[in-house]
Amino acid sequence: MRLLIAVTGASGSIYAQRLLDSLDPSRHEIHVILSQYAPQVVATELDGGLRLPDGVTAHGFRSMNLPFASGSNPPEAMVVIPCSMGTLGRIAHGVSSDAVLRCADVVLKERRKLILVPRETPLSLVHVRNFELLLQAGATLIPANPSYYSRPQSVADVADTVVARVLDHMGVPHQLQPRWCEEPE
Repeated sequence: MRLLIAVTGASGSIYAQRLLDSLDPSRHEIHVILSQYAPQVVATELDGGLRLPDGVTAHGFRSMNLPFASGSNPPEAMVVIPCSMGTLGRIAHGVSSDAVLRCADVVLKERRKLILVPRETPLSLVHVRNFELLLQAGATLIPANPSYYSRPQSVADVADTVVARVLDHMGVPHQLQPRWCEEPE
């Protein structure tokens, strides 16, 4: 699969890192874009910054000279993780002023998988209305709400409960956590 991972300036960089750690660049073509504010948040939250696996291609957020900025070359799936409410709102309203926003616009118009992982609380009515617009446009919203029935033992385990759902919706097999009521092998 051709996958595009966008990281915004919302808190929750661990979600992006755990997703990248769970994808195999030898099996998938993986591209990454960081929004304008993502590097600052990543530097605060992740010791050593965001680690891109070998084989992952990084793109600048200002460049429109990347494959996925045109409807003639969309990715099979795009994930915005974590997704700030500012980015979510701009995507919901069709603003395409940088590479993250343009690629999300392309993914929506080409009816490909757009998965947004908003990380915000509490929600305002504006946020909820933007959620509604995106759902109507075909996006999938997976809020960064971890689960605890698997009894996670570390922060990474907690993040993996969200990342596992993202991988499920991307159609990427994984073994990040046990499934609810899964029989042991």
